[in-house]
Amino acid sequence: MALSTSLSSCNVHRGAIVPKAAKCYKECSYSSLVFKQSVLSKSTYGSNDVAQFGFFPTMKPLQWQENKKILLRGRSGCHALDVEKPCSFLAGEKFQLDDVIEAQQFDIDILNAIFQVAREMENVEKNSVKSQILKGYLMATLFYEPSTRTRLSFESAMKRLGGEVLTTENAREFSSAAKGETLEDTIRTVEGYSDIIVMRHFESGAARRAAATADIPIINAGDGPGQHPTQALLDVYTIEREIGQLDGIKVGLVGDLANGRTVRSLAYLLAKYRDVKIYFVSPDVVKMKDDIKDYLTSKGIEWEESTDLMEVASKCDVVYQTRIQRERFGERVDLYDEARGKYIVDRNVLDVMQKHAVVMHPLPRLDEITVDVDADPRAAYFRQAKNGLYIRMALLKLLLVGW
Repeated sequence: MALSTSLSSCNVHRGAIVPKAAKCYKECSYSSLVFKQSVLSKSTYGSNDVAQFGFFPTMKPLQWQENKKILLRGRSGCHALDVEKPCSFLAGEKFQLDDVIEAQQFDIDILNAIFQVAREMENVEKNSVKSQILKGYLMATLFYEPSTRTRLSFESAMKRLGGEVLTTENAREFSSAAKGETLEDTIRTVEGYSDIIVMRHFESGAARRAAATADIPIINAGDGPGQHPTQALLDVYTIEREIGQLDGIKVGLVGDLANGRTVRSLAYLLAKYRDVKIYFVSPDVVKMKDDIKDYLTSKGIEWEESTDLMEVASKCDVVYQTRIQRERFGERVDLYDEARGKYIVDRNVLDVMQKHAVVMHPLPRLDEITVDVDADPRAAYFRQAKNGLYIRMALLKLLLVGW
């Protein structure tokens, strides 16, 4: 079923009876402010309950089934329900997403609302009185790949909100995965100890598998060369804070664009905004893949490939540098050596950049940004890393207790 409405939240009125184990998704048309929504519930509600659900923008029902972007939990049948309610994210309402798996899940309304919560989290972090918003909740971090900023910022976020943390670092070597345990079995076990799982994995698509298995929220903290949605959220949040706008900006994505999950997720989110132009600057062996280019084209986003970093830097509001990822090349050291060191942001690049522009980097860096850039006020990458704390505090709060 479908309905036409200028409203974007998925809420079912009292009296609706909904089946167990499903999710909600919608197809959005911003030009006409018409939303076609099919709503599927995740829980069973009585006839007097108010059910609230999460949605997955940009996916038609059939595409959602075929591509398995986000898999349903449970085995119950799916039934569409007509819903119509004003777009409002009221305190205490359930968050619209059950998991955070990929950047395509978010629409403009939810992005703006998350950023508002993140700004509130800045005040929480600065408050000398410890927050108890997540007191009694426990987060498990499962990291099958190395991490510093993502793992520590999630753990800091949870503790700053009064929650507790179970953590494993290098789970690929030191967990039962080393004994051959499947990811699904690990997830089923760990969800019995925790209320939410934050997972980084070396395989693209692992986060979808985890979300399909678990009955508690899963946050994708990076899945191989696939996506890193929370990094993209903090990147867009940083751009808004630094530049003051997201519509009409020009962004240069530089470095390892073939293997960089951060730039892939960022491209998906930037496509939500108007009149954005994206430049791709990379060595030939790590050029941006066609699926991202095709997606941007389908959304009307202008993009351009270039080999001239100086020219691109002079035009852009954001120069988003990334490292060449040695771990993605396997034994092809020759290709890694060919790519590394070709594009470096240094004082010469700063000299051609506009005064309001910023340099960003998901970190860690090697030599792709010289250390003398750090002192320039346009070097935003450490402020960017700090913003990750606020975004992750916001997501944990929203997934566990709602708006």
